[in-house]
Order: sequence, then C-alpha cells, then structure tokens
Amino acid sequence: MSLLRVCAFAKCLNRRSLFEKCAVRESLVDCCRLCLSVRNGAVRRISETPLQLQRRNITFVIPKAEDAKKRVLEQSQLLDVLDARIQQLQSDVILDVQQTKVQFVKAPSSGRVSSGRGPKSTPQEKDGIPKSGQTTGKGASTSQPSRWMEKLTQEKKKKQQHLKNVKEKPPAKSKANKSNSMLPGTSHKTISTTAKKTATLIKKSRRRMKLSDEIRAAVSPTATTTAAGIAVMSHKVSTGKQKDSKNQNPKKKDSKNQVPDEEVQKQAVSDPEVEELERRLSQQVSQWTSSSNPEHLQVDTEGSTYGDIGLSIHSYLEASVFAGEIARAQSFLLSQHRVMSRRKHLNTDIYNIMMRVWAKKGTLNQIGRMFILLEEASLKPNLGSYCAALECMGRNPNCSPRIITRCLTQMKQDGLSVDNIFSQCVFQQDERDMVLKAIRTVQPDYQPNLNLTTSQSSSSLVQDYYALRADHRYPKLDFNQEELQERFKRQLSMEQACTVTIDSVEAARPITENMAKMRKLLTEQRAQWQKILLQALRERKMILAKTNSRDYLLNLYPYFCLLDDREYVDIMIQSVVNMPPSGESLKILARDLGNRVYTKYAVRQKHQNQTVEKMGNIYNAYTELLAKDTQVYDVLPREEWCRLETEQFSGPTLQGGESCWPYIVTLELGTCMVDIMVKNLKINSDILNPAYDRKLIPILYHMYTFRSTRQVSSSGEHPNNCTAQRDSLTHTSNAEVLYFSVRLLYLLLKVVGFIKPHPILTQMQQEAMETKLTFDSYVMPMLCPPVPWTSVKFGAYLLTPTKLMRTVDGAIQHEVVLDKCQNLHPVLDSLNQLGNCAWRINKPLLDIIISIFNDRGSEKLDIPPPLSEAPKIPHFNPHDPTYTASEKAHMKREVINAKKKCSEMHSLRMDALYKLSIANHIRDEIFWFPHNMDFRGRTYPCPPYFNHLGSDVTRAILVFAEGKPLGPKGLDWLKIHLINLTGLKKRSSLQGRLEYANTIMEDILDSADNPLNGKKWWMNADEPWQALSCCMEIANAVRSPDPTGFISHFPVHQDGSCNGLQHYAALGRDVIGATSVNLMPCDEPQDVYSGVAQQVEEFRSRDAGNGLKIAQVLEGFISRKVVKQTVMTVVYGVTRYGGRLQIEKRLKEIDEFPKEHVWDASHYLVRLVFSGLKEMFTGTREIQDWLTESARLISKSGHTVEWVTPLGLPIIQPYHRTRNQVGRKRGRGLGELEQQTGKLKSTMQHINLQITHDTKDAGLTFVSVHDCFWTHALTVDTMNKVCREQFVALHSQPILQELSNFLLQKYCTGLPAEAKNKKYQEYRRLLLLLAKVPQTGDFDLQQVKESTYFFS
Repeated sequence: MSLLRVCAFAKCLNRRSLFEKCAVRESLVDCCRLCLSVRNGAVRRISETPLQLQRRNITFVIPKAEDAKKRVLEQSQLLDVLDARIQQLQSDVILDVQQTKVQFVKAPSSGRVSSGRGPKSTPQEKDGIPKSGQTTGKGASTSQPSRWMEKLTQEKKKKQQHLKNVKEKPPAKSKANKSNSMLPGTSHKTISTTAKKTATLIKKSRRRMKLSDEIRAAVSPTATTTAAGIAVMSHKVSTGKQKDSKNQNPKKKDSKNQVPDEEVQKQAVSDPEVEELERRLSQQVSQWTSSSNPEHLQVDTEGSTYGDIGLSIHSYLEASVFAGEIARAQSFLLSQHRVMSRRKHLNTDIYNIMMRVWAKKGTLNQIGRMFILLEEASLKPNLGSYCAALECMGRNPNCSPRIITRCLTQMKQDGLSVDNIFSQCVFQQDERDMVLKAIRTVQPDYQPNLNLTTSQSSSSLVQDYYALRADHRYPKLDFNQEELQERFKRQLSMEQACTVTIDSVEAARPITENMAKMRKLLTEQRAQWQKILLQALRERKMILAKTNSRDYLLNLYPYFCLLDDREYVDIMIQSVVNMPPSGESLKILARDLGNRVYTKYAVRQKHQNQTVEKMGNIYNAYTELLAKDTQVYDVLPREEWCRLETEQFSGPTLQGGESCWPYIVTLELGTCMVDIMVKNLKINSDILNPAYDRKLIPILYHMYTFRSTRQVSSSGEHPNNCTAQRDSLTHTSNAEVLYFSVRLLYLLLKVVGFIKPHPILTQMQQEAMETKLTFDSYVMPMLCPPVPWTSVKFGAYLLTPTKLMRTVDGAIQHEVVLDKCQNLHPVLDSLNQLGNCAWRINKPLLDIIISIFNDRGSEKLDIPPPLSEAPKIPHFNPHDPTYTASEKAHMKREVINAKKKCSEMHSLRMDALYKLSIANHIRDEIFWFPHNMDFRGRTYPCPPYFNHLGSDVTRAILVFAEGKPLGPKGLDWLKIHLINLTGLKKRSSLQGRLEYANTIMEDILDSADNPLNGKKWWMNADEPWQALSCCMEIANAVRSPDPTGFISHFPVHQDGSCNGLQHYAALGRDVIGATSVNLMPCDEPQDVYSGVAQQVEEFRSRDAGNGLKIAQVLEGFISRKVVKQTVMTVVYGVTRYGGRLQIEKRLKEIDEFPKEHVWDASHYLVRLVFSGLKEMFTGTREIQDWLTESARLISKSGHTVEWVTPLGLPIIQPYHRTRNQVGRKRGRGLGELEQQTGKLKSTMQHINLQITHDTKDAGLTFVSVHDCFWTHALTVDTMNKVCREQFVALHSQPILQELSNFLLQKYCTGLPAEAKNKKYQEYRRLLLLLAKVPQTGDFDLQQVKESTYFFS
C-alpha cells in the first residue's frame, strides 16, 4: 500500500459509511471463503436475472449481535495495521514530500464510528477497543487473529530480522541479499542509506511522471507538480511492494504433506539418474532459450490472472462506449480502479478503451489522468496507450510540439517503436491519420516503415515450399475479375443483413385448408408477440438503466443498447420458430441468443469503424490473384492480401477490430432474453379448440432436469434432503447453516434447465408446414472466395467474426497461446488452400433426393421420414386399477420409447430439411466453404449444416466447380472408386476391383438411367447416394465420344487404411503393425479390421469350446462390421466403456441376434477386441501407454497437457475435471489428455496440412475429410505420390524425441524447492517417464513410397 493511499484512506476513516462498509466486508472474510465467493461474487456473474435470483434463493442466518462484536474487533485491528503501516513507510522511505498527519478516532464499543466531530484521539487511546483474542462482553465468542494481525506480526518479525542482518553484515555485502530481506511494503529503489541515492531516486521518479504531468499541464496550466510528485512516489512504493512480495517466498509448514528435508536430500543424493537428467535438461533449456525456435519455446500462460473477469470488464466498457454511454463507462472504470481487490483484474488495454474515447474528443487532460491511473495500477503504457495520446495530440490544434516530443521520447525509453504503432495497433476511422499528423508535427519527413511479415517457416518440413518458387504459379479460377467483384458484393450484402431467408424444399407440397389456416394464425400471433416483446424489452431496459448496482456488478443495460430494439425482438422470435418440440437446453438457447446479438454488434462495429469500404477496395484488388483474365502471380493468397493492406495504408485496420465477448457475458445476455420471452409470450388456450375455456397461457415454459442421476446420487445427497438438513439447523451454529446452504447451491448447480414450447405452439408449427426458413448468414456457403487467413483474428468471412480455432465454451487459453505464436503461416496457408476450392451442386441427384424426401422418406437410403410416419404415443391412465404394476411399468416404457423416437425423427427430419433446402437454394451457384480448425488442428468447413464433411447424402450432391479431363487412367479410377463405395472387394487388388466393375457395367448403367425404377443395384452399397452419383458420372463418360477427354467434376476419394494405426506403426517402426495397415508393399491390401475380427473369432471359438455360454451365443455373428468402429477409434482414445457402446449398437442392428444377450455380448467382445489389438500392435501399444501415462502424470501435477505440432501449431487440451470440495475456495481443475493420443492427432493433422501445401504445387484440386483426401480422377496418382512422400518426410523426423524434449522443458524445469519437498516423488516419476522414450522397431519408412494400398 503506497503512502499516498494510506494517508487518503486514513482520512476517510472519519466517514461512518466507508468505515462500516470496510468493516463488514472484512468481517466476512474469515467466516467462509466459499460462502463469501457466493455472496460477494469474487467471480461474480455479469448481472442478476430473475431466473438466477430464483436459483440463488438461499438463506444465510448470521446473528446481528455477534456480527456487531466482530465488526468492532475488525475495526480495532484495521487501525493497528494502518498505524503500523504508516510508521513502517515513514521509517523505510525517505521522501521529499509533505506528509499529511493521520488522525484516528476512537471507535465506540457498539461498533459504530463517530462522525469525526468529537475530540481527536491518538493511536494510544484504544483501550476501549478489545484486542484480538479478547472478549467484548459476557457471552461473546472468542475470535482468532485476523489475517491483518497475522500479516502485521510477520512483517514485524521480518523487519527485526532485517535490522539484525544489517547490523551484523558490512554495508558493502548487503546488496546481494537485498531482495530477500526487504519488507513487502518497501522497494529496493526507495530504500536509501545515503542522501545521494535518495536524490537519484526522486530525480528518476520525477522524470518518469513527466509525460503525464506535461499532458495535463498543456490543458490545465494551474496544475501543481506537488500532487504529481506524490502520485509518482506512491506509485513507486506500491510497485516496490508488489515486486518485493513476489521475491519473498515465506515457507508455510504443512506437517501433513511436507517431506522431511533430510529424507529428500538423502533420496536425491542416492538417485544419480535423476541428477544426470536434471543436468542434461538444464543444458538443453539454455540452448532452447538462446535459440528462436518457436517449436521448443512456449510461453506458460497458466498463471495468467486476466481471465473472464478482465474480459467481461473489457467487453462492458466497449459496449458502453459503442452505445454512447461514456459517463457510465468512465464511472465504472474508476470504481474498478479504486478498489485494490478489483484493480488486479484490469490491464492496460482496459484503460486504453477510455483513452481512445478522450482521444476522439481531443481532451488532453483526460488522457493525462488515464496515464496517472496506469501508474497507480502499477501498469506500463503500451503501444495502444501512446497511440491514443498521439491521436489526441493530432486532433488538438493547440497542442505544443514539446508535448509530442516528450511523448515520443518516453516511448523510446519504454522500448517501444513508433513504427510498431502503425504495424501492431488497431485503428478505427481516421485514427491512423491523426497519429501520423501528430508525429509529422515534430518530424515532418516521417514515413512509417511497414515491413511485410516473412513467409519463411521455422519447420524444416515446409521450408522448401516457401523458398523454392522458381516455377510456382498460383492457379486461377474460372471467373473473370468483374464476376468475382460482383460475387463479393452479393456476399457482402448477405453478411450485412446477418440473416438469409430461403425457400423450404417442402414448399412443393400442395397447400391444404388446414395448412393455410395454421399459417394465418401463426402470422397473426407473431405480429402480436413482436409488439409484446418490444414493450417488455423497453421496460426491462428502463429498469436496468435505473438500477443502482454495486460497483463490481456489470449491468446488462449497455448490451441492450447495441442494436435497435426491433432487432433484439426479431432474434427472440426467430429462436421460437426454430425451437424443436422436445425443447432446448437453457444454456444452449441462451448461448445462441447471445451469439446472434454479438454477431450483429460486430458487423455494426465494422460499419462504424469504416472498415467495410476499405474491405471492398482491398478485395477488389485481391481478385487479380484469382481471376483468369489477369496476370499470373507467384505469391500465396495470404501474402497478396498482406501486401495490399500495406499499400492501402491509410484508414482503419481490418484485422482485430473487435474483441470477443467472454462466454459468461454471452450466457447472461441470452438468459435475460430468454426470461423476457418466457414471461411475456402467451397464447389463448382455445386457439385450436373453441370448447376450451379461454385464458392466456405461456407458449414457453421452464423445466428442470438433473444432469445425471449418478452424479447427484453418488454422494448420497439430494437437494431436498440438503434443504431439510439446513432448515433443521437454523437455530444452531452459523457454520453448519452455511455449510448446508453452500452444499445445497452445489447440488442445485447440477440441475439443467430446459425451455420447452407448449404443445399448442408445436402443433400449429407442424401443421402449418411453413415454406420459408431463416438462417444466420454464416450458415450459408460463401458466394465468393473467402478472405484469406492472415492472422489469428482475421480471415474466412467478410464481416462475420470467425475464430481460427474452435474451442469448448468458455475456454480462452487457446487464443492466448495462438496470439503469442511467432509463425503460423503454414497452418494459415493450408486453411486458405482448402477454402479456395470452389464447389457446385449435382442437380440431377438433388432432385431425386428431394422427391424421396417429400414422399415419406426412406430409412434405408438415409432420408428421414416425416413425423406423420412416427409411432403413435400410447395413452393410458396410470391410476386405472385394472392395470398391474408390471403392466403400468411396461406402458410407461412404451410411452418413453415412443416419445424418444418422435424426438429423434424430428431432429433427423429437420437436419435433412436444412441441408436439402440450402442445397436447393444454391443449386445454380458456385460457392466456397471457408475453413477453420479445432483445438487439435483438425480442419473443418465453417458452415455447420451443409458441407462435404456431412453424411452420404450431402457428399453425393457436391462436386467440384472446376472440371478436368479424365485422361488415360481417369475412367479406371472412377470405376475403382465406385467399388470402394459399395464396400465390396475390400481384400481385392486394384486390378481385381477394376475387373469386377467391368463385369457389372450393365448394373451401373441401369442405376444411372433408372435409379428409382430399375434394378436398384446402387441401393445395396455402403454409401448408396455417392455410389449413384458415381454411376451417373461413369455413364456420362463411357457414352462420350472420347472418354479420356471427358470433363469430369466428380471428386475421387483416397482413404487411409486405418490411418491412426498407420501413424502409430510409423512412430514405433513396428514391422507387424506396418504390414497390417498397408505401410509395407503387398500384392493385395491388408484389412486390419478383418484381421482383428478373425482373431476375435479365434478367441471366441476357444472360449465356446470351454463351455462359455456368451461365446456360444455369438457364433456366426462376429464380422468385420461389428469390430470396425472400435478398432478404428481405439487409437483416438476410446475406452472400453465407449467401445462396448459401439459394439452394442452394431449387435442391435443384426435382426437375428437375440436382444437379451446384447449387454453380455458387448462386454465380452470389447475385451477380446482390445486383447487382439494388443497382440497385433505391440510397438503401438507401448507408445500409446507412454503417451497415456505421461498425460496422467502431467494432469496429476495440476497442469494442462500441451504440445506443438510439426508445423508449429500449439495444442492445449481443453478437457478438465473440477473437484468440488465444500470449504475450499475453488475446485482444482485438472487437465486431462483427450484419452491417450494427443500427439498422434497433431501428427495426423500435419499430414493433412502438408499435403495441402504440396498438392497445390502439383497443380491439383485437393480437399480433405480428416484422413480421406479428394481430388479429380485425373490427378489421383499425383496426389497418392505426394501423400506417401510427405508421410515419410514427417516420420523421418524424431517426433517422439522432440515431444519428450518439449514436455521435459515445459513440465520438468524450474521446479521450486518447496514443490520438490512436497511432491518430489511425482516430479521424479514424471521426469524419468518423459525422458524414457519408447524404443522403436526396424521398419524401413522408405517402403511406404512403394506401398500401393497405403491410401487407396
């Protein structure tokens, strides 16, 4: 605590309200940490909605008499601490400032503070106040010394020890131990033994504060420098306190967990292996630190304190400023700044938000005040701070050049470059021009030096790709520049609207009288609901605007001012239209509502910041790279876009203009909107049946369900039981009451809320069968090539905000790590290449699918039937005495199963309706799928419903927009691909498959000509719709005059042979495993699934011979299909539990298998499958076990599992388990490996990205579905060659050794002595395990290049 703050605080002690507030707040600290978090909101929700207030209706009974006595005790202790702190600071710091005398007021025994008008009292006049440990009267309970007194006692002891050390040691040697002996309230910069040091310190401090002084003095000439000097010195003392408190690390004794020092030292000495590993590790760390390889260096962000609270404050201030609530934003920032416990959540960027506001207004004095606030918060100005200051100076015509010069000088002293302002800061509107104007006032010839980011990758695997470009030419699209620019305008218009309304494919059905009636009723009701919601929203805003919330609560009012009121209402109405009959989770519904508001807000921000116009100019110039009527370029899309941005220097910045809302803000805003809907949307009960009594009933109702019966009952508790126990204790101790109250809250948090539509509304919507569907704009494919990813925060859509990496809700650590990555160019270029593939619709096939969809569907062909085909839900009276108990139970099960079936059919039907309607809407368009990736680096198209990663139906109606001739082998590849889609001839060679295709050409042609009325051969394929599409392509090719010249748009797939096991076999150089998954050249393909099935059958036959009943039941039912999914997913970390569910599902699909044995059979088979895999892949299992155990020990140490892919992409596992323990301040999050195969997945993704690079060099179209690669029939051989070469290049790297080095460097270095004493055994086990990389076999990787069936 700085001297200035102590003096100011002591002055305020005369104010009764402030004193009582502090006393009450501090008195609650020692009561219950978890309870305090619940009541005061240490991690407080953004606002209180009525729904949350219902959940927080928990009574805390605290007797007032005891509270008053405790308050008196706390007040007296606070006075002791303040008195001691002032004396301490006066003795430790030599300041050339006038100190204010502090007057103390004697607190009366009632716990209240006098008004300050009575006689003055000294610190010695505190006899009437009970000391710690004393009683205040009869019957008063004793109290333990508070943390203030403990801290004061500790500091007094430390100071006595410090003085003793100073007396014993010569002054010359005291410097070395200075950092370890100083008090937390002092700073080594302010401790002075001579007047010379003091003078030097004061001189430096005044020079440090000079910038903010001059900024304020430029506007307020009467400002005195004394106050500034005091502020500087208070900042210095505060800074010293914080720095020194970090240096001091007092040892806390823990008799339960601490290992005796002698034992640890003896153990360490007797373990030379650990010592040798630590020595080698320290040498490697020093080498990694000196190098600039980002693959080895990763910044640890786990200790970051700027989490959801800081992000919430940031978004609140931005929303307030955007809504024009400047006074609200300024007041809130100051309220956060004034309280130390909340100030820790602030960073420089938060203060910069208000700086930019004052910079727009040209108020230099406010900028100066913000700089002083930064100093008080012990924060340093960053580039954004100086940018705002310079902008303000540029807007102020009366600003002195001396101030600008001083600002630039201070920037240089802080190690910041003026050029970095223009290359790293985000500008809005004319901010860049104003900054440049200010700089040119003192440097007329200044020109920003904007260097383009280099494309050289640190990964040796892709260095040649960027370095060798002599023959590289980026391919053109089949559009001229004018066509691409017109497509850009259409896409921009759609994104500006944020939504798009399309025709449903069900529109072709004839309109009945009842349909017309229901549509009219819904139209009338929605018009009425809009008026009601509009009025309710405005009333809620008025309440929020007048709410005098406490400083640490973020009011939702600014978030309801970002858009027009009618836009919020439209969002709510649309959510009602799209709600399924079974209802929606409150959490999901609230999240979607909040995200829709945020998307519209982000688009509006870009309009306000004037980035839309600049986006258009740059995109129009960017089309020169892609258009067929322009010159040829040898650069990549990312490089060209960056070059164009640099050329069009003036104006706003396109990248990073908006900041994402934290998950809690989105959830709170959406919850408030749901609350408005539930309370105000109503309908007449007799709208469908006039015989009913008319009354208004809600169309939405809120219901609750437990997440899991096992989760709640595992502790033997239920909320009702906990409530009863709490109520029975209300007349006993407060601690017990608080315990059961908190326990009740914990159990209630396991309850999940659902919002369900009323059956009347559901019936109306189903019978209306409306012909229009409304989607968010990002759901639709793009009508122009996507914006290339140029950074972590910019790419994909034109205006719609898109994340580069998908994460679980609320996870922010991925964004933090990605922002600190030095070079992600290979990853970004790969995503750009995937997104630049143009697509079109296979219209003949789409028409066939829509006709079946509208004609009751087909479960066999994966076309969901309408709800009219759903089973009828049986109705029975559970109170009918004619039913027995078993009959009632049977009827209830039938009702539940029927409802579940109806819900599933509705979900599948709507999913198919969305996909087919989108496809039909763009049937005549060329379109693109922008891509991003998940946390493990796997690429996905951004549009969620309709894309090439979908089902068989979706894939079948997608073809490449670009056509290429078949060439000499293209027709053969089409035939082989068709046989692959049927699932036949898995063990046959390519030549055998081709010969089989030639023998069934009659069936192929019949399928193409008469798909629904012919022999229907295609319907028996594993992928029937893709097989039909391929039949049509083959028919068109063979009937063309020259099949080799036939222009084909059809994508041919090459699928890895259990690609996960392929990577494991390559990592372990496992000869047997490599042979099983076709890494070894063979005349015929090896089918690992059939091999495992054969081995499982041998185990079953043996057990059946020994009389095992379940083995006898399974005779004849073990097939490749039964075990395939489990074998395929075991490398992705599937457990025995998950594997059992997979096998259970396959067995249920076999009609002949007795259903009563499914449970026992699945348990038995999953054990055999795991045993078979362990025998077949010995080396693979060793690596998998090493990865699993490593992840387990890392998680056990309290860290999340992290690693870096060969392309330099950082991966963090987002999964964690929270241990909820009552009485603890918070649960402990344990990072867990996504089961076992983290490194494997990054390895697989590298292949995907690396092939993306090299296939473009080879001039072929390429897209991927994880480990399945698509290209034209003409270029299949070329893609196969690239795939094999890159697989060998990747696994020729020491992947496991590099992973070991990285994990050792991250988790086994810099372990403090205290941690070694407590958890030395865990540290030792982790160190030895990570250093012991599994041994590899003798498989020669070069043989992969000759393996025909590696991908086939």
